[in-house]
Amino acid sequence: MDLKKEILLNKTYQKFIETGFNSPESLDILDELAAPDIMGFGTTKDEKIFSLSEFKELINRQRTQSQGIQLKWTSSPVFRKIFSDENSAVFTDDITLEIIINKQTILIPLRFSVILEYQNDKWMVIHFHGSKPEDVSTEEDTFGIEDWKKKNAQLENQVRQRTAELEKSLADLKATQSQLIQSEKMASLGELTAGIAHEIQNPLNFVNNFSEVSNELIDEMNEELDKGDLEEAKAISLDIKQNLEKINHHGKRADNIVKGMLQHSRSSTGTKEPTDINALTDEYLRLAYHGLRAKDKSFNATLKTDFDESIGKVNVIPQDIGRVILNLITNAFYAVNEQKQKDEHFKPIVSVSTKKIGDHLEIKVTDNGGGIPQKILDKIFQPFFTTKPTGQGTGLGLSMSYDIVTKGHGGELKVETKDGEGTTFCINLPVTN
Repeated sequence: MDLKKEILLNKTYQKFIETGFNSPESLDILDELAAPDIMGFGTTKDEKIFSLSEFKELINRQRTQSQGIQLKWTSSPVFRKIFSDENSAVFTDDITLEIIINKQTILIPLRFSVILEYQNDKWMVIHFHGSKPEDVSTEEDTFGIEDWKKKNAQLENQVRQRTAELEKSLADLKATQSQLIQSEKMASLGELTAGIAHEIQNPLNFVNNFSEVSNELIDEMNEELDKGDLEEAKAISLDIKQNLEKINHHGKRADNIVKGMLQHSRSSTGTKEPTDINALTDEYLRLAYHGLRAKDKSFNATLKTDFDESIGKVNVIPQDIGRVILNLITNAFYAVNEQKQKDEHFKPIVSVSTKKIGDHLEIKVTDNGGGIPQKILDKIFQPFFTTKPTGQGTGLGLSMSYDIVTKGHGGELKVETKDGEGTTFCINLPVTN
């Protein structure tokens, strides 16, 4: 075949394809590209063409269906055959349609075959056949857009259902998490029960003793008044006043312990308030120690404190920071007690210190226990991770403490440990007085 005739063949085929796939040109051009009795089959089951006019109707229908969407297409040759008489040819291409609807892209693969015949010095399409991997039910949906929309709607419905299920699961998880956190709070409070009883008993003993003494002094004062010795009666009244001041002091001490424990058991208000960190830390140190002593009379430990008196009151959420301090101290006592079980000559020491460094407050809790193995050091702040035996720990203490310090107060919770030498937890908080 001479070059001019071959170029004309390729141009005719290309123009026919372009006109069929959403070209804006007038369909009159088809009069020059296709035979009047063109016959073919479209991509749907009922697209059967037996004339040029029917083919034009098909193209018009496709253009109507594709209004409002962006459509691009690419083609790659699959088969080219020019017969020996050089007056007929078969072209087959794989065509990929890219349709964009509502910012979503659909790729539709098609296979398109055309038979061309050379008539009166020009090539004319006499037959075509378009096929699609998936069946399209009617000619009203040539590109399968409606079918895609239905599938998309089903998918969106499935996504909505799945989202609702996930939201419910998340709500259930949050509820469970809240219950677990509250359980952890109450468990830590339970650990303190014996310590609370011990700490309250001391001021109550003072109250009882000074009350009894004061009662006796009143009898003595009345006797002196009967004798007319006013000077002695006044001296006794001063002793009674001093006793009442001591009763008031120790009553307030017991009151503060009860209030502190009530505050510890309540849910956090999330409100920061001026708090005496030194007093809070010292309180929990002694409560935790006496709590452990009540459970194990053989346990003894040296308690060391080093409080920076220049700190003053710091704005924190007292319930939350109290829980962190209590958790770290309780863990420290657990560590030294475990070490004591292994070595009867071991002398447990738990140290607590506070220090103001620039615009930050540092609270350290140190024990001389066995230390934390390096292989689990990265896991200790993970929820539900615990090295304690089953039933002795929820694995939420350090995780909850980490969140309180970092998320609730914008601080840091760090740990330093040496195997066989002990562990130091350091709380670093920004100071706002």
